[in-house]
Amino acid sequence: MTVEPWIDLSCHPSTHTETVRAIQVLVRRSAGAELQMTFRLDGDIPRISIPSPVAPRIGSDLWRHTCFEAFIALDGQQAYHEFNFAPSGEWCVYALSGYRNGSPLADEAMRPDIRVRSTQSRLELDALIRLDRLSAVHPRAVLRIGLSAVIEASDALSYWALRHRADKPDFHDADGFALLLEPPGPE
Repeated sequence: MTVEPWIDLSCHPSTHTETVRAIQVLVRRSAGAELQMTFRLDGDIPRISIPSPVAPRIGSDLWRHTCFEAFIALDGQQAYHEFNFAPSGEWCVYALSGYRNGSPLADEAMRPDIRVRSTQSRLELDALIRLDRLSAVHPRAVLRIGLSAVIEASDALSYWALRHRADKPDFHDADGFALLLEPPGPE
């Protein structure tokens, strides 16, 4: 399994918050077609609005509240998938043919495995995606990944990502798909 170091997300300057100190993501890609991400939020967790746990299910508008996100594109392609992971266990997957052009997939087979741990100062969310459910090509392809988070806190709604546009947060901007993952070697 390929292990990447922790990756820092940055808060968009227009949405600064004192409640969140840092968000980092650890990304692991296996030869077995799995992409695992651990989102680690350090901050004043009691001041963050965290949705209550529910049975895993497809949700809607998860990005309006505390939510972690992954955007997955084949290198050189405009099409991409957007995954939303809520700390509640709800999730949503969108298939997009280009910039913001697509719709949600109401397919339980796409369900990621989500696990959450929380203390007073840290929230961690693990999300496991099966790349072979996106297409037969994804497990063996070079992937461009965008990682982001929306955090709803008592003082602000903040937007975190690998890379931001200067004017406003836009997680769908392909320049934000800044993590390049090579195909894994044999395990």
